[in-house]
Amino acid sequence: MIATHKPHKPLHPILIGLLLCVIAACAAFCALIIGHEHEDVIYNAGTSNSNVGSSSVEIISPPPPVLDKVLYDKKMEDLAHPLSFDIAATMATTTSTTTAIKTASTTSRIRVASSTPSLWPVTTAPYPNYGALLPFNRIVAYYGNFYSKDLGVLGQYPPQQMLTMLMGEVAKWQAADPTTPVIPALDYIAVTAQGTAGADGKYRLRMPADQIEEAITLANQVHGIVFLDVQVGLSNVETEVPLLASYLAEPNVELALDPEFDMPNGARPDSVIGTMSAADINFAANYLAAIVRQDNLPPKILVVHRFTEKMVTDSQNITPLPEVEVVIDMDGWGTPAQKIKIYKEVVTGYPVQFTGLKIFYKNDLLSPSTRLLTPKEILDLTPQPSYIQYQ
Repeated sequence: MIATHKPHKPLHPILIGLLLCVIAACAAFCALIIGHEHEDVIYNAGTSNSNVGSSSVEIISPPPPVLDKVLYDKKMEDLAHPLSFDIAATMATTTSTTTAIKTASTTSRIRVASSTPSLWPVTTAPYPNYGALLPFNRIVAYYGNFYSKDLGVLGQYPPQQMLTMLMGEVAKWQAADPTTPVIPALDYIAVTAQGTAGADGKYRLRMPADQIEEAITLANQVHGIVFLDVQVGLSNVETEVPLLASYLAEPNVELALDPEFDMPNGARPDSVIGTMSAADINFAANYLAAIVRQDNLPPKILVVHRFTEKMVTDSQNITPLPEVEVVIDMDGWGTPAQKIKIYKEVVTGYPVQFTGLKIFYKNDLLSPSTRLLTPKEILDLTPQPSYIQYQ
C-alpha cells in the first residue's frame, strides 16, 4: 500500500505579513541592545568622534548659555536713572490721596533725571558672565557675627527669629520694587578686627569653621546667599582671603571687604578709620575670578564698604571682571539726610560698577535722627542701590 500525503496549504498572506513584522521587531530589539552596550562610550566621548564597530558617532554639545546683554543694559540704565512713583501727577486725576498712592504704585512711574548722567551707568566695566545676579536682582542682607550682639543682627537674635526678620525686610523691598526680584543674604564677619593684638600681633580673629558653616546653612534655609566679611586688622587681604577659599568655592558664597579695619600704618583697629588700596581690592577680585574659572561657577560678588573718601584709595583703578561683580556699599550711619549726602559723595561720585547702602537699626536712630531711611527714599537715589544691608 502506497502511503499518500496531503499537500500543505499555502500560508495566508496576512499570516505572512504578521510573521515578517515579528522578525523585523526582533531585529530592531537586538540592535537597540547592542546600541545600549556602547552608550557610555558614546556619551563619554563628549564632542569627539567615537568608533562603535565600523561607524563613527559624533555628539555635539549644546552651546553654553550667554548673558542677555540687551536686558543687562536696560537694567543698568534703570539703576542709573531710577523710575519713581509720580504721586503728585496721579493725584491731579484722582479724588483722594489714598487712591492716588494706590494708583501710582501700580501704573504711574516716571524717570528721575540723574544728577551725574555721565558717570552712570558705568560703561568701562565688562559684561559679566552668564549667571550674574546683578543687576537682575536686588540683595537684602543681615550683617553681624554669631559671637557678638554688638556687631549686628546676626548675633542679636536667635537664628530662626533672625531669619523671619530678614524675610520680612525682603518682602518690604519686593513690594517697594516689584520689577526686581530680591535675594536674602547673610553678611557674616568671618575675620573680625580686635582691640587686642592676639598671639601674632595682627589684631584680628578668624572665625572657626563651624560658625562659617552655620551661616551658610542658615542662608540655605531661605534660599539665600552668604557674604564672608573680612576685617584684616594688621594682617592683609592677600593673607586672609585665600584662607576662605574652600567656602568661596561654593556657588552661593560671596566676599566682602571692610577697609575701615584695614590698618596698613600699624594703628590699632577702631582707633582711626582704616584704608584699603585698589590694589588690595583687585587682588581679592582676581582671586575670586580664579575660583570661578577653576570650578565653572557663576560670577561672584565682591562688596567693599565705604563711608569716607580715604577709606578706599585709587578707587578709579578698581577693576570689575566678567567673573566678579563689584559693589561699593555706603555703610555710614546718621540721619537720613546725612546718609544720602555721604552716599552721593563717596559712592555716586566714585563709580565702579554697582552700589549698596547699609541701614543701622540702632545707630541710625541716635539723636538727632528720629527715623530710618525708607525703601522709597533709597530707591530714589542715583544710582539705585543693588545691595541693601541691615546691621
